[in-house]
Amino acid sequence: MKSKRILVIEDNPEIAELVALHLGDEGWQAERAVDGEAGLSAFRQHRYDLVVLDLMLPGVDGLSICRTLREEPRFVPILMLTAKSSELDRVLGLELGADDYMTKPFSVRELVARVKALFRRAEAMGSTDTASGERILSDGLDIDTAQRKVTVDGEPIELTAREFDLLCHFARHPGRVYSRSQLLDQVWGYNHAGYEHTVNSHINRLRGKIEQDPANPRFIRTVWGVGYKFGEG
Repeated sequence: MKSKRILVIEDNPEIAELVALHLGDEGWQAERAVDGEAGLSAFRQHRYDLVVLDLMLPGVDGLSICRTLREEPRFVPILMLTAKSSELDRVLGLELGADDYMTKPFSVRELVARVKALFRRAEAMGSTDTASGERILSDGLDIDTAQRKVTVDGEPIELTAREFDLLCHFARHPGRVYSRSQLLDQVWGYNHAGYEHTVNSHINRLRGKIEQDPANPRFIRTVWGVGYKFGEG
C-alpha cells in the first residue's frame, strides 16, 4: 500500500501523538490538528487520503466537520474516533458520512487495521470507476463514472461522494431490489445492524437532488417491506 497522507483532528495531545506515531510506523504521513478550525484549514490547504476525526472538539465540532467534508466532491474516508459511544452519536456520524467509528479507549492495532481497510476500499472504488469509464444513461439521467459527474435532463447535479457512489450502485443494477442492510454492506463497505436509517437519510437527500418529484421518484423507487430499486426506464 503506497504512502498515504492522513489528517488527525484531535484536541487531546497524548491521543493525537499516539495515533500519529502508530500511523507513521506504517509508512504513512500523519499530520495533526488540535481543533476543528485548524483541521478544516489544513484540509483545505492540502490533499489527504484519510481523516481521523474526534467528535468532541473545541470550536467547530466533529459532526460539523464531517458534514463539511462530505460536501466536497472528492471522496475522503473518515474514521471517527471519540469518547462518546451513545447510539445517537454513532448514528449521526454515520448519517453525515463517516465511514467507520471507534470509541475511546481503543486498540491501536485495531485502529491501524481499520485504516488499512478504509484505504483498500477507497482504492477499489477509485480503480473500478477509472478502469470502467462507464457512461450510464437512463430516462434523462446521465452518469459519467470516470469524471464522477451527473446530469438530469441536461442539468448538472452536485452530489457528495457518498451520494454518487449510492446512485452508481443502483444505476448499475436496474430493477434489482436491495435491502438497507445490503446497501450498507455494498456501498458503505461495512454491515452495521441497526443503522439502516443511515441509508434512508442518504436516499432522501439523493432523491431531493435528482428527482423532479421526490414523493413520486422515477429513478430510486421504494419496494415496500423490502428496500429500494433503480427504475428500469
